[in-house]
Amino acid sequence: MSQVKFDKAVSIVQNLPKDGPVQPSQDDKLFFYSYYKQATVGDVNTSRPGLLDFVGKAKWDAWDKVKGTSKEEAFAKYVDRLVEILKSNDSAESKKYVEEIESA
Repeated sequence: MSQVKFDKAVSIVQNLPKDGPVQPSQDDKLFFYSYYKQATVGDVNTSRPGLLDFVGKAKWDAWDKVKGTSKEEAFAKYVDRLVEILKSNDSAESKKYVEEIESA
């Protein structure tokens, strides 16, 4: 999986309209977060957030679960998951995004 496809997928995820036809689940968002961090930073390198930081702990735990994943594998998993979500949503916008990723 190329850096270009990954960057395109990241751009799409970050710019999905909050009220648009494509709405990733909370689990999907954690998946994207964990593989984005793994691809761009590597293995988790911070301590786990405190007891009352529920969002921070969920993000940290998701990232920690993918420890040891290579940069290239993280690229592939991120892009493949986005394409899967987009293909399951049969909107014109989704089809346009899939074409953009595949042509990148």
